[in-house]
Amino acid sequence: MELAEALPLGELAAAFAALPVFPLFDTAYFIVSVLYLKYEPGAVEMSRKSPFASWLCAMLHCFGSYILADLLLGEAPIGYFSHNSSVILATAVWYLIFFCPMNLFYKCVSFLPVKLIFVAMKEVVRVRKIAAGVHHAHHLYHHGWFVMMATGWVKGSGVALMSNFEQLLRGVWKPETNEILHMSFPTKASLYGTVLFTLQQTHWLPISEANLIFFFTMFMIVCKVFMTATHSHASPFAPLENLICPVLFGSVSSGHPGHHHDHHGTSHEVSHPAPPPAKSKEELNEGTRKRKAKKAE
Repeated sequence: MELAEALPLGELAAAFAALPVFPLFDTAYFIVSVLYLKYEPGAVEMSRKSPFASWLCAMLHCFGSYILADLLLGEAPIGYFSHNSSVILATAVWYLIFFCPMNLFYKCVSFLPVKLIFVAMKEVVRVRKIAAGVHHAHHLYHHGWFVMMATGWVKGSGVALMSNFEQLLRGVWKPETNEILHMSFPTKASLYGTVLFTLQQTHWLPISEANLIFFFTMFMIVCKVFMTATHSHASPFAPLENLICPVLFGSVSSGHPGHHHDHHGTSHEVSHPAPPPAKSKEELNEGTRKRKAKKAE
């Protein structure tokens, strides 16, 4: 009881939820987003050949979630660009990361201890965007659970969901990298998070929005900082998914044994063709006579 009084968690969560994200946290969000763009193969060369295309890709990395959410809700997808201060801040971050002399800014923000701070700050913005997306959709579609979940999901992971379109701007087409087929941890976490926020918004989850924002943000910060520090791509959800998914959806089929055997046999025959039959003595003599007649001609 003394510990609970010494640590007023409800007040802490409320103060954390009321913390403004602009400009400090938004700057960290833009820095990490543009860093990921610069890590893409050919991104630096593209910034030299076509700075405008590079800037468009950077804006998609920074504001892609807002664009997708506005499209889902039937609003103007370019509406967020009316926030001049945010666009100018994101543009400044893009210019410094790609064109700062001697790459000084890039070297500073990509230094791992500094980068971990920015990654943690980015997750603060991500969770706020999920909560804001669910709240906005709930205001427009009071009983539309799936609309709330879809809006919150794209608010949290819209950049990843738009990755194929962003690749087209860079002249790359890799449909096998579709985020729906191969979900990354942020995309999965945004999906699970938006389910929680939807349940909370519809009063099925007995927790305040401030407390949910606080706890889910702490979870995202711990996971993303650990994964970034260890350069790991393993999802924390993998053990639970490996336990539940085979029960609900079945396991991946390994194919029919007979079909596999036939395919293997065919490949073996193609890889090692049978040697041609040996020519008879008469065929060899006939070939020798033809060569001599050709020389005489």
